[in-house]
Amino acid sequence: MTEKQKMLAGEMYNPSDPELMKERHAVRLLFQEFNSLDENHFEERKKVLYKIFINAGENLYVEPPFHCDYGSNIIAGKNLFMNFNCCILDVAQITIGDNCMFGPHVQIYTATHPLEFKARNSGKEYAKPIAIGNNVWIGGNATICPGVTLGHNVVVGSGAVVTKSFPDNVVIAGNPAKIIKTIDNN
Repeated sequence: MTEKQKMLAGEMYNPSDPELMKERHAVRLLFQEFNSLDENHFEERKKVLYKIFINAGENLYVEPPFHCDYGSNIIAGKNLFMNFNCCILDVAQITIGDNCMFGPHVQIYTATHPLEFKARNSGKEYAKPIAIGNNVWIGGNATICPGVTLGHNVVVGSGAVVTKSFPDNVVIAGNPAKIIKTIDNN
């Protein structure tokens, strides 16, 4: 198995692998270009954005600056809005449904490290996929941790640290996030 195959399978892998470093470098050049373009270059910025988000639906809108690891591991539905300074560590697949909104400084992390220091000090890491349902609103400064699944219609309060999965139609907040309200979407 290549290091990339190990990475995508959720196994321990070496992030210093030349193939992975080359892919991360390529997307960094793209998001640096995207982040440097002002609002007068809307169409050009949109073209660069779809080079980063190669698996995104229509009506993708991201306020710069934006950062990610690969971009290619993000599968986004239609009508995705990300406010300023979002960071997505897409070492594993991240699936985002339709009609989602992310506030400023939202962080989504699939990357993680072993708890045991000897394994962690080896430099190897692994990742856990994240899935975000349709119609999800993630408030500013929220962090979505590795392995989390958010159901449809979830609202994540500002500053929440989401360490576990949640079902449809709930408002979650806090550190660690917990359900604070159920939403009647009937």
